[in-house]
Formats: sequence, structure tokens, C-alpha cells
Amino acid sequence: MRTDVSGWRVRLDDALIAEHVGSGAWRNQTIGDMARALAARDPRRVTHVFEGRAWTIGELVADADALAGSLRAMGLRPGDVVSFQLPNWVEALVIDLAAAMLGLVVAPIVPIYRDAELAYMLADAGVKAAFVPGEYRGVDYMAMMRRLAPQLPALKLICPVRLAPGERDARGYEALVGAGNQLGSAPAVDPNAVKLILYTSGTTGRPKGVLHSHNSMEYAVRRAIEHWGQGEGDTMLMASPVTHITGYGSGLELPIQSGMRAVFMERWNAAEGVALIEREQATMSMGATPFLQELLAEAARQGKRLPSLRSYACGGAAVPPALIRKSREVLENCKAFRVFGASEVPLTTLGFVGDGQVDLAAETDGEIVHYEVRVVDDDGRDLPPGIEGEICARGPAMMIGYADPLQTAESFDEDGYFRTGDLGHVTPERAIVITGRKKDLINRGGEKISAKEVEDILHRHAAIDEAAVVAMPHERLGETVCAFVTLKAGQALDFERLVAHVGANGVARQKYPERLVVLDALPRTPTGKIRKDRLREDIRARLQAERSAV
Repeated sequence: MRTDVSGWRVRLDDALIAEHVGSGAWRNQTIGDMARALAARDPRRVTHVFEGRAWTIGELVADADALAGSLRAMGLRPGDVVSFQLPNWVEALVIDLAAAMLGLVVAPIVPIYRDAELAYMLADAGVKAAFVPGEYRGVDYMAMMRRLAPQLPALKLICPVRLAPGERDARGYEALVGAGNQLGSAPAVDPNAVKLILYTSGTTGRPKGVLHSHNSMEYAVRRAIEHWGQGEGDTMLMASPVTHITGYGSGLELPIQSGMRAVFMERWNAAEGVALIEREQATMSMGATPFLQELLAEAARQGKRLPSLRSYACGGAAVPPALIRKSREVLENCKAFRVFGASEVPLTTLGFVGDGQVDLAAETDGEIVHYEVRVVDDDGRDLPPGIEGEICARGPAMMIGYADPLQTAESFDEDGYFRTGDLGHVTPERAIVITGRKKDLINRGGEKISAKEVEDILHRHAAIDEAAVVAMPHERLGETVCAFVTLKAGQALDFERLVAHVGANGVARQKYPERLVVLDALPRTPTGKIRKDRLREDIRARLQAERSAV
């Protein structure tokens, strides 16, 4: 363990650094270094397409250099944290590059988050400069930031992005880029320093701040692209948010590392996706199960075989084997495959992409590549292949800790393996098969929702005595939120009032329950623990009965 320039304690020491540098996994380059080198070598190369507009690396580096110069002029120094709560806009990439050039830490925050989640993340990360839209999809982000600012003593700059016509702000993104401040000679940035804090749902209800270094993120992206056979001249279609690990690493940063282009969608739409694959000749895409399901349905509806598309990595939510097989029938050249990972251990598996491996691609969650994986029982003892236990992993792409050192200590074993909280087994082909979750999370289309966070909100309702939240099957998203409650004597509660209560607590709509079940008592173990397995069986049975009655 050592203290990073940002002040966080991280799981790094000289021996681990020497091991990963010596193996060639860590190349000691930042994305800022790579972007500047590429711009010097080929400034007119198109690396990214946002909202239909192609951006050259020369343009992007020039804007990033100007933004970094302005941030430095406003007092930001290496180790300071800059957040962006933006959709898939080019500004997110420029902020990321500027931060890397200046040695800042970026904190991408999903735009769906509202006051409660946002306040926690900004305070926990100690964000000093926050970039948000002026207004986006009916939400006034600047008003939200003004409400939160008094409780955020570390926050020095609120920087609006894309203000309405006629509005100006000296601290806005456009003003900072256009101020004429150039970074010039960039400061030396330690490639082992924290470059990214990314919040993921925790089972305690508190989001966890995942810390990655320049080295760990670069390796996470590079190894995947090499395994998938993509590279110079290829094109990634990216619909995942840039504020998620997939959109951030395999969207924003991948083109600068690999020679590929990334074509972004601001929001997933299957018809638009088909059109973009054809127009941009996309060779790869990746996303959660609903994206692939809808892409195949739309391509089949239009009679399009999309021959340019060679690979599709699917994960983040349960992937039906039939979906992978169907992709080979609908698409002319595309090999779809399942992958498994987390923000803490990105892409632990990389899928099966070889000829004759369709069954493995469909029936397993991917081939273990460049990670060491062990499967352990509840006492941490190794289990033999084929036996279900908790999946634990370690490798050069793994995070270097959580922002909270107590969470870090709880999540690693004595040999440095990260406990994923997922249950599964390893096959003779060194594939992982996920069978369930040890952690109490709901996987809503790849968005992880803490059951306890929603339960804590429900327990604040005056009518509710006890609440238990579980995953409910959903045809498109895989899982959504179902709330089981018992009521206090003489109280009543309907679904509309429940949803209004959750909304009043300032959380994302994705966390709203989509079903309310009122029980006389919650099922329990002999020791008093709520039997969530029975609640999950209960809601499955109710849904099945409703389908049968139609």
C-alpha cells in the first residue's frame, strides 16, 4: 500500500509495479502522452465521431491542451479531481484528455443520477471542478449543482457545458477552451497515479469509488482489442455511456491506443444503430443484452446482414445462449460472445472468438485471459474446477483499490485476489460460467442497483414496517426492481404513492420499484434473516401466473 498524489491509499508497491512493467503489461504511458504523440504524427487522423461529426486527433488535442491550461490557471494541480456528468458528447473526451495531461483524476458520473447520489459522489471524491450540462432532457443540471454546492466545501468550479443560446459563463467549458490558455510543456505525470474514480453500486447502499491508474486502464483496453483481432483501420460502434467503464475505456480511450475509430451514439436506438454500422462500416460493437437483442431484431426486420461487423462483446446482464447463436444466423460475419467483468476487474474474460467455438461463446461467460482466477467457498478455500463458489480474480488490469480503504481491505484476500461477489465455476476450457450473485445487487440492463439503497428509502415511508427489494425478471432488461413490504398497523399503500416517495428522495428513475407486493410477513430463516431467495421465487411465480392467465 502507498499514498497516491491524490491522497488515496492504493494497492501498489515497488514489487508489483516492477512485476507488471517487467512483463510488458504496463507501458508507463498516459492517454495524454499517447494523444499528443498521435497528434504530432498524424494530426488529421479521425479518431472519434460524436453526433455525426468526425473529430481529428489534432482538434481534440488542441482543445484538451487549451482546457488543461485554463484548469491549471484556475489553480488545479496533479491529484485534484474533476468530474463530468455528461452524455456521449465530445466534451467528455476533451475533459478526459486535459485531465490526463495535467495529472488530474477524472470522476465520470452517470447523467441519470440526481441530488442524493450526486451529492454523495462529489463529496466522497473531493471533486474540485464539476462539468455538467446546462440543461439536458428536461433536467436543469446547473440548478441541481447550485442546490448541492453549499454542502460541498471542496468544490471550487461548476463548469456548465453547452449553455443555451445567448447564455455565457466565464467558467463554462466553451469559455475555458477559448480563453487562450495553453498548457504548453505538460507536467510529468506518474503513470501509476490514480487517473480515474468510477462509482459502482455497493451492497451496503453506499456507492464504491473504484480507483484505476493510467497503467491499469491502458492495459485493460489494449489486451481486449488485441484478443478480439481489432486494430488499425477498424471502427467501434459505442452506445454505452462514457460514464460507464465500457464507454469510457472502449469508447473514449480505445481509438488513441489502437488506431481504431469510435463512433458514438448519444442514446441507443436499434434502427439508428443499424444505419450507423452500414454508414461507418463498423467492425465491432459491445453492450448489454438488450442492445444485442434489439440490434438483431432490427437487422432481421430490415433484411440487413451488416457484413462489416465482425465482433460483438455482450455482457453486463445475463446473456441467453440462444441470443449468441442467433447473431451468427442474422449477421453475415459477426461473432458475438459473452464476456464477464466489473469496474474493479474490467473484462476478466474476453469471450471465445475462434472458429468452431460458438458453443463456448454461447454457453459460457468467456475465456479467462490475462487474469488469474480462483473459485472459493465461504471460508476462502479453493474449490476444484466445475464446483460453484465465489469468483475471485487478480491481474494487471485490476483496480488499485477503492477510495475507502476499509472497502479495499474487505474486498481482497491475503493473496491480492479481488472478491467479485459473483458465484460461478471454471470449466476445463478456462471459461467462467456465472451462476448467481453473492452480493445483493439488481442488474437492470447492465446498471447495478443496490437493493439496500432502495430498501433504506422505503423504510423512510411512514406506512412501511419492513421492506425487502429483489430482482424481478424483465424481458428486455433482464432484471428490474420489485419491492416486498409489510405495513404498520392501520396503514395502506399503493404503487403510485410508493413511487412518489422514492422519487422524492432524489434518486435515479432506474431505482424506482416497478412492482409492489404487500405481505403480512416477510419469509425468514430460523435466525431471522429475510429469505430473499423465496421472495425471488414468489415474484417469478406471480409473473408466470399472470402470463398464463392471458
